[in-house]
Amino acid sequence: MNNYRTKRDIVSTARMTGLWYLILGVSGILGFMIFHPQIYIANEPEKTLANLMEKESIARIRLLFELVIVISQALAAVWFYKLFKNSNEWGAYTLSIWGMMNSAVIMVSAISMGTVLEVASSPVLSFSDKVSMVFILEQLMTNAWGVGGLFFGLWLIPMGYVVVTSKSMPLWLGRTLIIGGIGYLISTFIKYMGFTNPYLDVLIIPATIGEFWMIGYLLWFGVRTSNE
Repeated sequence: MNNYRTKRDIVSTARMTGLWYLILGVSGILGFMIFHPQIYIANEPEKTLANLMEKESIARIRLLFELVIVISQALAAVWFYKLFKNSNEWGAYTLSIWGMMNSAVIMVSAISMGTVLEVASSPVLSFSDKVSMVFILEQLMTNAWGVGGLFFGLWLIPMGYVVVTSKSMPLWLGRTLIIGGIGYLISTFIKYMGFTNPYLDVLIIPATIGEFWMIGYLLWFGVRTSNE
């Protein structure tokens, strides 16, 4: 009975971890890929300002998704630690630290979004001042996500390492996560060296595959226990 309860608790923890990870993924897709382009136009602060003023409700929805990303990333990191701590405490601890760091970096983007909404509706700033501040804050959002790629890559590597060493999930799931994490790190460094190429996105494909594989496995199977 105790073994059954322990196994049930582990599976329950795995599925809760998968749920937070799923929320992170869905909020990221909706916020960054669906709502973000409707408001923020790269290197065109005048258009962005006009969007902020004319589509304030959409801009606030974008901000809400950013807040959900911050929260779900932090909670996913905590639940991954709870899930993996008995399999590999060092890996679980490292995973949770990098996940929390990524949450903190994205929080910078959320703060900038909140600030830019206040700037757009300010009655005391001139139009030119608003345009200048919108440009600066939009660049801060972009670079928060850019630098966040480092920590996102770093949190995938120990995640994959724990999977490989604990054998609690498919071996190639762990390897894919490690490859994806390294890809994120390389992609971030290359972009900040000034190189731009659409083919760079190929480097993060393994990360995307690994993440959705991990989410699906956690929600559907949980994890393997030592007696399986």
